[in-house]
Amino acid sequence: MLAAAAAHAALDLPAVGDQTKTAVIYLDHNATSPLLPEARVAWLDAAEKFPGNPSSPHRLGARAEQALDDARARLAAVLDCAAHDIVWTSGATESCNAALHHAATAAVARDAADSTAPVWLSAIEHPAVLAAARHFFRERVQLIPVTRHGVVDLDWLATQLAAGRLRPALVAVMAANNETGVLQPWREAQALCAARGVAFFCDATQWCGRLPAHGLGAADFIAGSAHKFGGPRGVGFLKCPPGAAPRPLLHGGKQQEGRRAGTENLPGILATVAALEWCERQIIAGESARRHAVRDRFERELCAALPSVAINGLGPDAGVERLWNTVNVVMPESDCRVRWVVKLDKAGFAVSTGSACASGSEEPSHVLTAMGLAPSEAARVLRFSAGWLTPETAWDELCGALGRIHGELV
Repeated sequence: MLAAAAAHAALDLPAVGDQTKTAVIYLDHNATSPLLPEARVAWLDAAEKFPGNPSSPHRLGARAEQALDDARARLAAVLDCAAHDIVWTSGATESCNAALHHAATAAVARDAADSTAPVWLSAIEHPAVLAAARHFFRERVQLIPVTRHGVVDLDWLATQLAAGRLRPALVAVMAANNETGVLQPWREAQALCAARGVAFFCDATQWCGRLPAHGLGAADFIAGSAHKFGGPRGVGFLKCPPGAAPRPLLHGGKQQEGRRAGTENLPGILATVAALEWCERQIIAGESARRHAVRDRFERELCAALPSVAINGLGPDAGVERLWNTVNVVMPESDCRVRWVVKLDKAGFAVSTGSACASGSEEPSHVLTAMGLAPSEAARVLRFSAGWLTPETAWDELCGALGRIHGELV
């Protein structure tokens, strides 16, 4: 465990030009989390044991298909849903697109009136949800507002659902925000939608592997991605409504009972399940609570060292909770966030300015804008996100580095 933690905390970078190899403390797990040892072992084992295509009729194919079914059952047990509800995908982006595609095409098929039904999304959804909704629903996208702490406004949702106007084809509320780490009231939102017979979609990409996944299966659609919790890149899943036949986004094969074309990545899937089960064991053992305390200590020390910083989503007076691994900070006005990232990188820390999917964008974060931050504030935001194997000392070292860099910038 200690050796694995060291490997995850300090990643060796190869030499470039005449530079020597350097170690970087990795604090960008919300973008991607390095492969867990358990996932690596599972991948290698599966690649050796199951060379056949799960769709092939011979014994090797049947063996691969059985392993695929077993993996689906294991994931279903974690999510608390039926195994048949699980569709394997290439990641959360595909899963989100598939859910929105199904909602749009199913509405048209049900009734001509439903073809004008809108989709309601929280204003802080990941771009994979927002862009997919705007593609499949065009101008029929309604954003659900959030509070200044970044929490979905449940009163707005309840009022609009009760109003009885044009019923949405789908309501989407993520489980935890990828930029701020703020937890969303997805259970309450799901209950409101269920009471009105409205389909509910929850992007649980940042929740899975960090908080208990049991109970997520209550949502009609759930999206998840392996590389966010230490599984391999290029593997994800979509939990679908019981007994439903989701309209496929991809065409060209009859895999997964015609729900998603393409040969399944069996080694990647088995590695995904192994990683998620390992994370769930850490949660059951109480490790998330301990790491929550470590993050809180870092925030106190950072605020003491740099009193002008502001932590987004920090609102205990409002009952706001955040992922134990995520800190989203408005840095002092001394310089722009890009300079901070560059200087931290040179100091041996890999951090982010926010969502990795929006890197390079000149526009302020839509998440921070929805929370009411001014563009000048959003332009100074940094995100630090840890993993299960990140040692406590990484936070201490980061705090010290931030103080030193601030002294250089002023």
